[in-house]
Amino acid sequence: MASSTSGAQPLIRARGLTRRYPAPKTRLFGPKAFTTALEDADLDVFAGTSVGIIGESGSGKSTLVRLLLGLDTPTAGTVEFDGRKVDAAASARSLHWLRRETGMVFQDPYASLDPRMSVGRIVGEPLWALGIDGDRRARVREVLEDVGLEASMADRFPHEFSGGQRQRIALARAIVHRPRVLVGDEPLSALDVTVRAQILALITELRQRDGLTLVMVSHDIGIVQNLCDEVVVMKDGRIVEDGPTEKVLMQPQVAYTRRLLASIPVIDPGGV
Repeated sequence: MASSTSGAQPLIRARGLTRRYPAPKTRLFGPKAFTTALEDADLDVFAGTSVGIIGESGSGKSTLVRLLLGLDTPTAGTVEFDGRKVDAAASARSLHWLRRETGMVFQDPYASLDPRMSVGRIVGEPLWALGIDGDRRARVREVLEDVGLEASMADRFPHEFSGGQRQRIALARAIVHRPRVLVGDEPLSALDVTVRAQILALITELRQRDGLTLVMVSHDIGIVQNLCDEVVVMKDGRIVEDGPTEKVLMQPQVAYTRRLLASIPVIDPGGV
């Protein structure tokens, strides 16, 4: 569980998070079967820090992130954001406060962008959806420039951009409403090494400038080393090790963590 040396209360606090899904029936009669995607997970994320979540495919990383963001309802356990309970079963409108505080970037930038909408509409959609007042078009132009694109690109469509540019658009959409927390679910894995380094540098710059809290799911140990203060290691739906990134990656205490680190090639995002 990510920790703070200042004694501050965590911005995100998860306790006992469990998520089970009904398994396909193999027989007509008998008890219901379930698949456990996440089991009894505890996690603290402190304001201004960056937490990396690593593990093999199917280890529960994305499930954990979805529960933290109120995008799925836990079978058991609780999530609090800044002391306020996250009730994923509540109406979408009642969770506006959480959507205002968080932004998310997904793995596939093209799949997460509506091809029928202009870039300006895509990036600005959270402002309209959350009822954020002010000059929304000006904010869209501003955030496009923040992520290294030209304001004039607001009139173009996703298919007119490269993969790296589309991920910049997705990042702009995630931060246009000035969230306190940015969550990335493998946001750099579909990009080549050069573009990955550029987006990594951009996220680092935005974090430093805006004080963003970051939660990053990644298979790339190099990304976690460069971006994250803390790391959480997951296996079979459970958190098996956590702590400061340097300590966990350099001196892992759990055999699974050692095997995982040995099996993943390390890519230096800055070495391009």
